[in-house]
Amino acid sequence: MAHDHDHEHEHDHGGDDGHGHDGDRAHDREAVEAEARRQLALAQIRQYGDPVLRLKANEVTAFDDDLRRLVERMTALMHDAQGVGLAATQVGVLRRLFVFEPDEDGPRALVNPVLVEQADETASDSEGCLSLQGVRVPVERPVRAVLEGKDENGGDVRLELGEYAARVALHELDHLDGVLIIDRTDDEHRKEALGVLRPRVVLG
Repeated sequence: MAHDHDHEHEHDHGGDDGHGHDGDRAHDREAVEAEARRQLALAQIRQYGDPVLRLKANEVTAFDDDLRRLVERMTALMHDAQGVGLAATQVGVLRRLFVFEPDEDGPRALVNPVLVEQADETASDSEGCLSLQGVRVPVERPVRAVLEGKDENGGDVRLELGEYAARVALHELDHLDGVLIIDRTDDEHRKEALGVLRPRVVLG
């Protein structure tokens, strides 16, 4: 899931930090490097139109070094892409696994996730996706959800998630079933999104 910049805190850059233009230059360089990392990460994330995004992922049976390496790679990609969640299908791996970081507690992986409980109450909010660049659509989701599964070492995990965290986790769970945010929005926004996503014909 793409980071919702509306939820980010504004940083106050007012006042002289004593570094003058050197500080600004360092900040600009960091921003350029972060954007370069983001573009590199996005190039490794499958984009809309790739058939793997529509496939259903398979249960994970082996909790081995291979799985832990996959979790590490996905977590690094999620961070570099400035996202808050990433499912294995988005990197072309058909395994029921996602990583997410909806709050300050740090990234975590959920393997073979199952939705065991959800609130009747729902809320609509704007969602973006690392596989659907340039698209944000309103999606209605439960305001609370409980997911169970395993961590990357095979330990039992039960997550009781509030509104934003539940939204991120359910977005990633959808990916594992081949479901995208354009499937969960209204017709008007879907049509608009498909206009953005439709491949451009480039004449050489």
